[in-house]
Amino acid sequence: MTVRGRRLAAIFILAALPGWAPQSALAPASDEAERIALLSWILFVGATAILLIVIAALALAIHGAAPVRRVIGSEGAIRWGGIVFPSVVLTLLLGYGLWLMREAIAAQTTPALRIAVTGEQWWWRVDYQRDGAAPVREANEIRIPVGREIDFALRSNDVIHSFWVPSLGGKLDMIPGRTNTLRLKAERPGIYRGQCAEYCGGPHALMALEIVAVPEAEFQAWLAAADARNEPAEPKVAAGEKLFLSAGCGACHAVRGTQAAGMVGPDLSRVGGRRFLAAATLRNTAENLAGFITDPQVAKPGALMPPFEIFTSEEMDALTAYLGSLR
Repeated sequence: MTVRGRRLAAIFILAALPGWAPQSALAPASDEAERIALLSWILFVGATAILLIVIAALALAIHGAAPVRRVIGSEGAIRWGGIVFPSVVLTLLLGYGLWLMREAIAAQTTPALRIAVTGEQWWWRVDYQRDGAAPVREANEIRIPVGREIDFALRSNDVIHSFWVPSLGGKLDMIPGRTNTLRLKAERPGIYRGQCAEYCGGPHALMALEIVAVPEAEFQAWLAAADARNEPAEPKVAAGEKLFLSAGCGACHAVRGTQAAGMVGPDLSRVGGRRFLAAATLRNTAENLAGFITDPQVAKPGALMPPFEIFTSEEMDALTAYLGSLR
């Protein structure tokens, strides 16, 4: 296995370790996710029961007595077992599924917040809509208030993506030229991992995200703090900011309150406060950040960011210190 292959394998192994948010439709944290989980369990149990019936019929058809084999092979058995039974079962399941999910289909209440999420290759652009103020732009990590209904306006800037956070609800495609709306609500605080569920090329498997559900007061304080601008206090952090701007990083990335206003790559205004880098691919450490800046292809083959091997170790230390301070 190549070095790149080993690193990719390590990423997927780490995703299963404690500390990483679970990503399962069977670990619901909202009303809609609970309905989906219930429907899933009904399908699992039903499919298992039908499989056992088929296995039993097959065993009887092979090893059963002659009268039993004649009954199983009769036209009536085929008509009732192969046509009527599956038609009735599938119709009942469809009807029950529509009834069970009726509240999600016909949501009439006004959402507490609207968040626009745009799928990119291969990361997530996030915009918090605010009345009377400019949207707050983030990337790859979404914070929401607990117990409040949130409308996600889903778009794509390139190919078809699919937004899916299984612990909070179903998936919905993000189609170029169209806006689809998905309503989610987290019933309890926590971190809920999601991913792109539609193959979108290249490192599609490494296009994940996290939704962080926090109490209302904490969320409002976090949202209000987006407009704050703290001048670098430490000389190393100040040097890192100058390096970030002079090296042209601001041509692709934005940092609120500075001259960096790029729209090509993720907004880095609060990158230091995120748990992960590169769309939930790498833990947010100075070492991983430096490695990604030097050669993004090692961690995320196909990433559109070019390698930056121009920095000395001292410069990289200052640059990572500055980005780590952005919270």
